[in-house]
Amino acid sequence: MTQSAAPPDRRPVITPTRVIAGVCLIAPFVAMLWVSSYARVEPTLIGIPFFYWYQMAWVLISTVLTMVAYKLVQREQRARKGGGSQ
Repeated sequence: MTQSAAPPDRRPVITPTRVIAGVCLIAPFVAMLWVSSYARVEPTLIGIPFFYWYQMAWVLISTVLTMVAYKLVQREQRARKGGGSQ
């Protein structure tokens, strides 16, 4: 009877790149859940109350932050695999 080697350690690896990606993904949630920071009418933007245009701005900001997080993780994964090109 042979004894197999212990399975490799499969704990998640926390790197600065992944922390930055996580912050990029969490920032929109924090911004939208902190309602008291934007629950007001002034300043208006082309007649639109702050409450509405702030939320719409975060739609665009969230898109950019999600793209940044994706690119960071993708670049890190490529580096871990030995720099293979895609």
